[in-house]
Amino acid sequence: MEARMGLFDNSVTIDYIKALIGAGRAVTRSTLPATTAMLVEIRASQINGCSYCVDMHTKDAAAAGESDQRLHLVAAWREAAVFTEAERAALELAEQGTRIADAAGGVSDEVWANARQHYDEEQLGALVCCITAINAFNRLNVITRQPAGDYVPGQWS
Repeated sequence: MEARMGLFDNSVTIDYIKALIGAGRAVTRSTLPATTAMLVEIRASQINGCSYCVDMHTKDAAAAGESDQRLHLVAAWREAAVFTEAERAALELAEQGTRIADAAGGVSDEVWANARQHYDEEQLGALVCCITAINAFNRLNVITRQPAGDYVPGQWS
C-alpha cells in the first residue's frame, strides 16, 4: 500500500500531529496505568482498521514488556482470561467510545459505571482522552492510507 499523502510533508498535518502528541502527554503524566492505555490504543486501532497504529502500539507494548499472549488476545478480550477486570472495563469503554455511531446514545451508562468502579476521576479523564486521541490518529492514518510494518519501537517518543 502506498500512502495518499505524507503526513510529515504537509505543514498543517505536521502541526496537527504535534498538537495531538502534546495533548497525549497529559495521559502519560496521569496515574492511568500505561498498560491500560496501550491496550486501549491497540483495541481502538483494531476496530478502526488502522494498521499503522496496530503495528506501532503492539510493538511499543511488547518493548515495554507486555506478553505476546495478551497482545494476541486484545481483539478477543471478552473471551480471554488474561485481562484484569479494570482492563476489561477500559476496553469496553474504548470499544463503545470508538463505535459511537454504531450505538444510539454512544457510551452506555452501564459501561461508564463499570469504568468508574475501577478508575478514579483523574484516570477516567485520562482514559477518555486516550480514547479520543487514538481515534484521531487512526482517522489520520486510515484516510491517508499510511502503510504499516516499518515502525521501530519508541520511534515517536
